[in-house]
Amino acid sequence: MGFEERLNEAIQRGKHRGTAKQAEAEAKALSEDELKRLHNQYRLQLSEQIEQCLDKLPHHFPGFTFETIFGERGWGAACRRDDIRMSPGGKRNNEYSRLEMTIRPFSSYHVVELAGKGTIRNKEVFNRTYFEKIQDIDLAKISELIDLWILEYAELYSTKS
Repeated sequence: MGFEERLNEAIQRGKHRGTAKQAEAEAKALSEDELKRLHNQYRLQLSEQIEQCLDKLPHHFPGFTFETIFGERGWGAACRRDDIRMSPGGKRNNEYSRLEMTIRPFSSYHVVELAGKGTIRNKEVFNRTYFEKIQDIDLAKISELIDLWILEYAELYSTKS
C-alpha cells in the first residue's frame, strides 16, 4: 500500500471520527422541546416555593396583601401594602411597599431566570435577577436565593417600620 492510499484512508477515518463526534454532541444536546419541558418543570417547582414563602409575609406584617403572578411577566407572587401617613399640617403622604418575585418565561437563551424587586415606603431597596442555564441548573441554589431575598426584605421592612 502506497503513501497516497494510506493518506486517503487516514482522511476518511478522520472524517468518520468527526461526524461521529458531531453526532454524539448532537445527541447530548437537549432538544428545544426537552428544554421547554424542563423549564416548565423547574418553573412550577420554584414558583410554588415563591408563593409559599411570600404568603407568610402578611401573617407577620399586617396590612400586606398577597397576590399570585402569572403570565407574560412570569410566574410567582407578590405582597404589597399601601399606607397613608399624616404629617404636621394635615398633609397626606402615600407610601407604597411591595415585594415581587417571579420565574421568567422560557426564552431563546435557555435559562431559568429568577427576578426579584423590593420596594419599601416608595424606595426601591433591591432589583435583582439571577439565572442559570437549564441543563446546568442548581435548584438548591435558586431555592436558597428565594429564601434569602424574602428574608432580606423582611429584615429591611422591619428595620424601616
